[in-house]
Amino acid sequence: EDLMRVIRDQVNREAQSLGMAVVDVRIRRADLPEQNSEAVFRRMQTERQREAAEIRAQGTEISDRIRAQADRAVVGIRAEAERVARETLGAGDAERTRVLAEAYGRDPEFFSFYRSMQAYEQGLKAGYTRFVLTPDSDFFRYLNDPSGRPRVREAPKP
Repeated sequence: EDLMRVIRDQVNREAQSLGMAVVDVRIRRADLPEQNSEAVFRRMQTERQREAAEIRAQGTEISDRIRAQADRAVVGIRAEAERVARETLGAGDAERTRVLAEAYGRDPEFFSFYRSMQAYEQGLKAGYTRFVLTPDSDFFRYLNDPSGRPRVREAPKP
């Protein structure tokens, strides 16, 4: 404002000799010297970079906080899932044991046959399996005789 008033007054003094009166002076554009423009630009750029770094740091802090909360939640959820899984497995094992005990109580011979079939399935799975057993071993009793009667072994000859 002061600068524009000083300019107006000076122009008015010179314009009076021409019969003119200057009422108002406005500055539409002020160009700084090149070195000043560069310094101002560098200062503005530095300030924007500082603001960007600050915003990034805040974002990183928020991100870390969210990740920590998620990690804590994962631990809790996993623990609960493992607890439920153990309970479910325990209940399944208990039910299996109950059913097997009931089967044994109803028909001990069938139960023996069933357990032998399970042993065959586990023992004779595909892969590298070797057994060193005699053919009349109890392990093979249902393979040797479908009724499951054990073979009568002959006494060794003297």
